Amino acid sequence: MEKIIVEGGNKLKGEVNISLAKNSVLPIIVASILSPNDVVIKNAPMLEDVIVLNDLLLEMDCSIETINNRDLKINTSNLKETSMNSDLIRKMRASFLIMGPMLSRFGKCKISMPGGCNIGSRPIDLHLKGFKLLGADIEIGHGFVEAKAKKLKGNRIYLDFPSVGATENILMASVLAEGTTIIENAAEEPEIWDLANFLNSMGAKIHGAGVGKITIEGVDSLKGIEYKPIYDRVEAGTFMVAAAITKSKITINGAIEDHLRPTIEKLKECGVKFESLGEDTILVDGTGEKSPVDIKTLPYPGFPTDMQAQMMALLSICKGSSIITETVFENRFMHVAELVRMGANIKIDGRTAIIEGVDSLTGCDVKATDLRAGAAMILAGLVAHGRTEISDLYHIDRGYVDIEEKFRGLGANIYRVDK
Repeated sequence: MEKIIVEGGNKLKGEVNISLAKNSVLPIIVASILSPNDVVIKNAPMLEDVIVLNDLLLEMDCSIETINNRDLKINTSNLKETSMNSDLIRKMRASFLIMGPMLSRFGKCKISMPGGCNIGSRPIDLHLKGFKLLGADIEIGHGFVEAKAKKLKGNRIYLDFPSVGATENILMASVLAEGTTIIENAAEEPEIWDLANFLNSMGAKIHGAGVGKITIEGVDSLKGIEYKPIYDRVEAGTFMVAAAITKSKITINGAIEDHLRPTIEKLKECGVKFESLGEDTILVDGTGEKSPVDIKTLPYPGFPTDMQAQMMALLSICKGSSIITETVFENRFMHVAELVRMGANIKIDGRTAIIEGVDSLTGCDVKATDLRAGAAMILAGLVAHGRTEISDLYHIDRGYVDIEEKFRGLGANIYRVDK
């Protein structure tokens, strides 16, 4: 079993290069289904989730080629109209995004219920609501969802909650639909804008992505393109917290300030300083004293749930009381027990965590209970006394490219072993 070992106590310094956003790359990969021509995704991060999605497309007779160990060339001209492999679908929730483009291109899709991190229920009802309003017939049973439509037709769709996945799926389903589709209360995450920008580059007509109301004018076909997705704001935020928790100063290349505003503002409130060094480069100064802060996770542009665990690791050693309220996922405090094992003083009351800062943490054996929890364990290990051994690394590998190498490049004593 592989483990990441962290020997705490080292200051960080230098520069780190952020990878492109997993949460942009995954929907863009499935959106390539919408064109029979070549699509090249520049600098795609070869994460476990990306590999699983590629394997799914390969099983459907798509062609996928890696160019120069960094670019993905995808051709779906031979794609089969088929049911999706249930084992691969269960590995990753984002695989359900394949339904929108498949329904749009072929008029039918059958897929098993999706999997992913066990951080709470993420129902697909909003996805299916959108497909129904576009004219699809939906059948659910025996662990599968099947959608059929002779021709999708544009409609006005209001989402009860600004779900990222539902917004992406409905967006991809509607670009080839007949007429105009309007998605109201749509998710506003930067990854939504990135997907829309990718589709527009292919010839789609999408307006308003990223501002809550998206208008899509259906087109007859889309062309193949080369495209570079945006940088990963969660990875950038994780390294910002790393500078803060280790009281270090580091430069982050690939940090888009507008996308990171909620995280940056909370870290500023905590006592961290920032200096912009260019269009996507930020100097993070975490050398000063830190203050406790209160955080409430919300859909973008609120504070991201994907940064909640990392901030909790930081706040666990900030003098005073902090409160984190998780409103997005009901089961996203599994990392609390692991931080408590390291000496943190955290109490849970429903969806609220009360953190009383302690003087120090102590290294021990912990688990990456989900993707972002794994990052929090690494951050805690960076400042803990002694050795921290982190297991269940498959969660971490789903979302971070070479994370231990990047931290080693900043001076951390961190390495991976096979025990």
